[in-house]
Amino acid sequence: MSLLDFTTTTAELGENAFVVTAAGEADIYTAPELEGAFQGVIALGGTAVAVDLAEVSFIDSTTLGVLLRYHGRFRGLGGDLVIVTNDRRILRTLEITGLDRIFEIRHDLADAAASILPRSAAHPAA
Repeated sequence: MSLLDFTTTTAELGENAFVVTAAGEADIYTAPELEGAFQGVIALGGTAVAVDLAEVSFIDSTTLGVLLRYHGRFRGLGGDLVIVTNDRRILRTLEITGLDRIFEIRHDLADAAASILPRSAAHPAA
C-alpha cells in the first residue's frame, strides 16, 4: 500500500457490534470513506463499533470530526465508538485536541471488542 492509499474494512462481531479497520492516511480526502463505513454499520443495525486505527499513519481534523460525530450517533443508539491505536502520533493528536477525554481508547483490538460486546457475548458460559 502506498502512503496515498486508504482502505476500510468492516467486520461484524455479533450482538450489533462491529469493527471498522482503517489503513493509510486519514484526512479530508479519505474521511468520506470512513464515514461511509460507519453509515454501513448503522444500516446493518450496528450500535457499537471499535475503530481500529493500528495501520493509520496520519489523522487530520476532518477525520477527527467524523469520529466525534459518529461517537455521538453510536452513543445515541445505546452503544459506543471505541478507538484502537498504539501509535504514539495518533495518541498525541488525540491528547492535544482533548479527544482522549471523550473517546474510550484501547491499545488492543481484542480488548476493544470485549468492551463493546455485551458481557454475555464477550464471556460466553462454558
